[in-house]
Amino acid sequence: MTDFDFALGDNADMIRESAWRFSTDRIAPLAAEIDEKDWFPREELWPAMGELGLHGVTVEEEFGGLGLGYLEHVVAQEEVARASASIGLSYGAHSNLCVNQIRRWGNEAQKARYLPKLISGEHVGSLAMSEAGAGSDVVSMKLKAEKKGDRYILNGTKFWITNAPYADTLVVYAKTGEGAKGITTFLVEKGMKGFSIGQKIAKVGMRGSPTSELVFEDCEVPEENIMGPLNGGVGVLMSGLDYERTVLSGIQLGIMQACLDIVLPYVRERKQFGKPIGAFQLMQAKIADMYVALNSARAYVYAVARACDAGRTTRFDAAGAILLASENAMKTALEAVQALGGAGYTKDWPVERYMRDAKLLDIGAGTNEIRRMLIGRELIGA
Repeated sequence: MTDFDFALGDNADMIRESAWRFSTDRIAPLAAEIDEKDWFPREELWPAMGELGLHGVTVEEEFGGLGLGYLEHVVAQEEVARASASIGLSYGAHSNLCVNQIRRWGNEAQKARYLPKLISGEHVGSLAMSEAGAGSDVVSMKLKAEKKGDRYILNGTKFWITNAPYADTLVVYAKTGEGAKGITTFLVEKGMKGFSIGQKIAKVGMRGSPTSELVFEDCEVPEENIMGPLNGGVGVLMSGLDYERTVLSGIQLGIMQACLDIVLPYVRERKQFGKPIGAFQLMQAKIADMYVALNSARAYVYAVARACDAGRTTRFDAAGAILLASENAMKTALEAVQALGGAGYTKDWPVERYMRDAKLLDIGAGTNEIRRMLIGRELIGA
């Protein structure tokens, strides 16, 4: 396939090349097994990704990062997800939701303590915001943190937490007061007294990206592990959401490219009525729609990533980029299944996995309904 040149720059091109080579050589051969066994290959991949610098794309060099921007992070995310969307999801939760938030909000001592091992891949990171009764309505969370001497005692649960069973460091939001001005961000470590992993959550797609409940039973967190201002957790959370949505959009770009990677050779080789099925105009139209869906989403996502790097992104455009990417990815994955016909509906081909994986980001990082509400409200000024 002839790739359109988005002129992203030398840094992005180098990141794409190195991430693509690693993903092709190391991730893609494991992708089917990862999905089938719901297996997170931490030892096989995480340290090696750290050696490439993938975990710290946006982090300053003094902490072991590459000191690059969100555009390069999107490109890395895209190429990882092209090989395995589930590894892409865990990678995004680790490198953006956890590592980048610590970079942005941690004090010097916190950054020095946590970032090096997260960036090297020795440790796995996670972010814990959602609860069984608090998803889009984040302020309704119930996890409570009460001050006791020089510690906070956390009680409650978190749910749908990516990377939770393997996480060494977690960015956790808890109630320290009332309403939107009563939420605080804590850095929680595996092994802290009163902290444990609850039930594992089985998912339709993104299998191999581990998702679990977190349980806090009189969990003791030192006061020094507050990240950002006391009772300022909503500001910490919302300030990172634009970057989260932008970077995670790269997962959907990777899924769409993976669909084309499979479908294009297939329609050239599969013959019906004496000629390749790609010779039929209906199939050509399907390919055209898939290609346009991918590159239109790329154009928007890359533009928003550049705006993030320039400090001029808007909340509704970050929401818009992932809205377009998520819906286009779902349509493209469905078309990939259709293009392969009966073969596409079997486990013999990966397009059915792409279809299951693509659905997640219609829901995760703020549902498409919430994204539309946000965009419409901001544009109208309501």
